[in-house]
Amino acid sequence: MVAQREGKWPIRWDQLLRYRYIEIISLWEGRLTTRHLCETFGIGRQQASKDINTYLRELGQGNLEYDKYLKGYKPTPDFQPCVTRGNADEYLHLVARNSALSQVFESISIAMHNVEVLHAPLRDVSPALLRPLIQAARTCRRLEVDYVSVHNPDREGRIIVPHTLVHTGLRWHVRAWCEKNQDYRDFVLSRFRGAPDILDDSEHGVAADDDWNTYVTLRLVPDPRLSPDQREVVATDYGMRDGMLAIPVRARLVHYCIKQLQIDPFLQQIDPRAQQLVVENLDELRPWLFGAESA
Repeated sequence: MVAQREGKWPIRWDQLLRYRYIEIISLWEGRLTTRHLCETFGIGRQQASKDINTYLRELGQGNLEYDKYLKGYKPTPDFQPCVTRGNADEYLHLVARNSALSQVFESISIAMHNVEVLHAPLRDVSPALLRPLIQAARTCRRLEVDYVSVHNPDREGRIIVPHTLVHTGLRWHVRAWCEKNQDYRDFVLSRFRGAPDILDDSEHGVAADDDWNTYVTLRLVPDPRLSPDQREVVATDYGMRDGMLAIPVRARLVHYCIKQLQIDPFLQQIDPRAQQLVVENLDELRPWLFGAESA
């Protein structure tokens, strides 16, 4: 990928987005036209053509060639990504983002055809909540909030010191020091009530959150109750090496990572064909699976 030079990013942000789009579409769809850029970025055909030519001249020399039968550019056999990593997730995430934008802005048509994306229900989070949370996290300030939970549905005043917003795949929460519990906890954003008040500085920043700063490795293997052929299928699905997938993750996020993979490590009676994966190093991770639960 393109390296930084003299502490500055060498490409303007808007140009970089278009160059990344050029690589992703040409690599994974096999055909890129100026129309792709025009419709996605709202630019003219002349600018789109200039972007493609500049990309080929300054970044991806030899990556694309024009095919008169396709009436567009296609990747050459020597294609080497330079502003992307060249993995399928980049294309799939692009598809998902475009689909999400098309749902929000019904008047624009940027969703990719032949693709359907499921979206989780939106959690209600207001700007009045998010702005002070972000400001307090960036400046390590105490925040007075009202919060509810399933265990305590009545509004309760808390003072927290947020440091990081986290998306688990289904919901957002904030990692924060809780003065009531004298510990770092996870607070679901949709459970705050009203607008928080920013208070004074705090010494309880991210550096003191041991569970957050500790990294562990989640080791996943095919369920041993599957047949050898079935285990081979699962291993290939997840790109395992030697029958194992190692995922480095913050200790505090182990629980969410396992849930996102739809793994119940303790439900031994489940049909192995349904779950397919098991956590090989469960005992090592147990302290964080059964540590402090979300607030």
